Amino acid sequence: MSKLPKLHIAVLMGGWANERPVSLMSGEGCANALEERGHKVTRIDMDRNVAARIAEAAPDVVFNALHGVPGEDGTVQGMLDLMGIPYTHSGLATSVIAIDKELTKQALVPAGIPMPGGRVVQSKELFEGDPLPRPYVLKPVNEGSSVGVAIVTDDSNYGNPIQRDAAGPWQQFESLLAEPFIRGRELTTAVIDSAEGPRALTVTELVPKSGFYDFDAKYTDGMTDHICPADIPDNIAALCLDYAVGAHKVLGCKGTSRTDFRWDDELGEQGLFILETNTQPGMTPLSLVPEQAKYCGMDYGDLVEAIVSEALRVAEASKTEGHADGDS
Repeated sequence: MSKLPKLHIAVLMGGWANERPVSLMSGEGCANALEERGHKVTRIDMDRNVAARIAEAAPDVVFNALHGVPGEDGTVQGMLDLMGIPYTHSGLATSVIAIDKELTKQALVPAGIPMPGGRVVQSKELFEGDPLPRPYVLKPVNEGSSVGVAIVTDDSNYGNPIQRDAAGPWQQFESLLAEPFIRGRELTTAVIDSAEGPRALTVTELVPKSGFYDFDAKYTDGMTDHICPADIPDNIAALCLDYAVGAHKVLGCKGTSRTDFRWDDELGEQGLFILETNTQPGMTPLSLVPEQAKYCGMDYGDLVEAIVSEALRVAEASKTEGHADGDS
């Protein structure tokens, strides 16, 4: 791994999405690691004046540690593109597609990468009848970290049909993605980019101690067991790695991504489905990408620097392509 020169790096974190607390943890961890490596770091908790604050800081590169909207949906990416400042993780078009679970499905399924069926429904439809046979899953179309996910079963206390006053994502979002519930196991695979191309790290199984792998289970210490590497058959592990790299490439991800799966172990290879690909996975002490990187021999600081290095490589390649286009 090439050693980075000493840089001025703005770490962009916080914001106002549901995932703000997680972003602050991710950003602080990355900022500390970069400072330990001798880089100058400016921490920026994103507000509406973020462009002016980044311009004033004038960093060499922005480490985008935001999670959710507007840091992960193309908005911040477009702003940084206009400003001409290199930034980590995926670009504008990829971010727009990957944050939207329905657009992701339209990109990945034709490429032979399996995802659950289902459709987008208006929340008010749920009070008239079920959009799919129970059990099924309801989730926001463009939120991450299992924010606002509900599993609707025959014995769930939402009512049948779902009652308007029952607590659930239909009270927060006008439209939701309804998907068949896939029984079985929760798996995830991280992908890291380099000049040699994307590399899948390993497979982790996530075993919540109660309920399912929701926002609280992800970010509360002790609520979920991480089995890394997962105790699964070699062919399933190989498929996870293959699908994760495939999703990373098809979507055009940069830097790092994390692909989450459900695996119905009674169905073998036919029971493996991608749920989503996260273009800005968490970098907190409980996060899965640092954990998998550590298993593969890359410590936290190396991982953070590798993501920055890839951002600079992508920016330089883009600049070179721009010159080539101009010469034609």
